[in-house]
Amino acid sequence: MSTTIEIENTEPFHGTSTITPGIGSRTAVLIYSIAAYVVGMTGLMWLILAMGRLMPYGFGPVHAQSTVTALLIDLGFIFLFGLQHSVMARRSFKEKLLKVLPQAAERATFVLASGLVMGLLVWCWQPLPGMVWSVETPSVRRILTGLYLAGWSYLVVSTFVTNHFELFGLRQAYLHFCGIPHTPVRFINKWMYSYSRHPMMLGVLVGMWAIADMSTTHFVLSLFMSGYIVIGVLFEERELVHQFGDIYREYRRKIGTFFTFTKLN
Repeated sequence: MSTTIEIENTEPFHGTSTITPGIGSRTAVLIYSIAAYVVGMTGLMWLILAMGRLMPYGFGPVHAQSTVTALLIDLGFIFLFGLQHSVMARRSFKEKLLKVLPQAAERATFVLASGLVMGLLVWCWQPLPGMVWSVETPSVRRILTGLYLAGWSYLVVSTFVTNHFELFGLRQAYLHFCGIPHTPVRFINKWMYSYSRHPMMLGVLVGMWAIADMSTTHFVLSLFMSGYIVIGVLFEERELVHQFGDIYREYRRKIGTFFTFTKLN
């Protein structure tokens, strides 16, 4: 999930690597990146399906003895998720990482870590007693189910509007394997990006909250994740301004964070 992690943040960090780019190491990077992609997508899909009560979550070895303890543990997992994303996005961390890994594997490592942390979060999320709401009207339940499916589908589609394979580290590994220099993906301002600066995050928010049977467990997860998204978007905006300069400043002036109701000329 950048979360947060939109395609604009996939610009490669230009550092040095101690690994010789021979055919063996290039093949290893490609296999590693494919494995990281599988782990990252598995973590994401587990979260999506758990949100829709299509897969279990919160059945790990950690068991809180009180509601307060459960809340603190859940908050800790959200903090761990945010920490992983923020630390691995730092230039200083990338410099250290590239001392042991080739540049082509840097994004895949981020995806791998994100998938593992997301899986740990879903696995060990602490259940809480009670229900916040339960919609009984069949038509409203169908609408909410449709929004749940639309929200998560919107997230997935928006990754392909930019470059899904760049976002998840596969393009970098493939170009490295072929011996082709990596070129950054250009700035995207089309389709949903023409009226939303962060369509991926919008999809996540819709998918998390469009729930007919909102348990307290799910409510707290959605609440904490929404808080993380808001904070993460603020930091990401700063990075995007640094990366794209006046182009992004003008884009931000015209296009809303999650949705644009009135476009500026």
